[in-house]
This record gives sequence, structure tokens and C-alpha cells, in this order.
Amino acid sequence: MSLADQKCVPCRGGVPPMEPAKAQAMLKQLERGWQLNKEGHLERLYTFKDFAQALSFVNKVGAVAEAEGHHPDLYLAWGKCKVELWTHKINGLTESDFYMAAKADRAFEAFRA
Repeated sequence: MSLADQKCVPCRGGVPPMEPAKAQAMLKQLERGWQLNKEGHLERLYTFKDFAQALSFVNKVGAVAEAEGHHPDLYLAWGKCKVELWTHKINGLTESDFYMAAKADRAFEAFRA
């Protein structure tokens, strides 16, 4: 089963963040463009032909995030959207962050055509 097909599991806190080695291994399962930023969060910049497409993507990812109960930070600008993911309760990464990243990639597929 792909990462995008996994269900995000809400974190209640009290668990350690993912080890950096595991995060690097899971990063390899995502599409190119994802990286770990200086804070250790997952991050990817998506580009679009105009503001309307970027906004549509934000709305699509937002709907998925609501359904999954796992909410990324979304930064919208003309022709681009940056998605940043981490589990706020533990201030680090969990597997669900990678699942949500893969779901964002799946949402982006409609804009590639």
C-alpha cells in the first residue's frame, strides 16, 4: 500500500518524534521535491501556472487535511504553494506527516495535465 493510501493517525502527544534515520528513509518514498527543512519539518514547494491554480490546490489539500485530521501549514502565493508538515503535539515528525505529504502529491496530480 502506498503512503498516500495510509490513514493519518492523530497524535495525542507523549511519544518521541521519528528518528532522523527513519525520516530520511521515509523521505525516499515521497516524490522528488520533498525535503527536511532546518527545523526538521517536511517541506515542498509546488508551482502552478497562475494564482487560481495555486488557490485551487490549497483548497484541495485543505479538504484532504480536514478529512484526515492532519493539518499542514500551507503558504499561498502567486503561482506557488509551499506545504510544510510536522506533528505539532510532539514538535517533530510521525509517519502520518509522510502520509499527508503523499496525499498532497496525489492532489497535485490533477494540475500536471
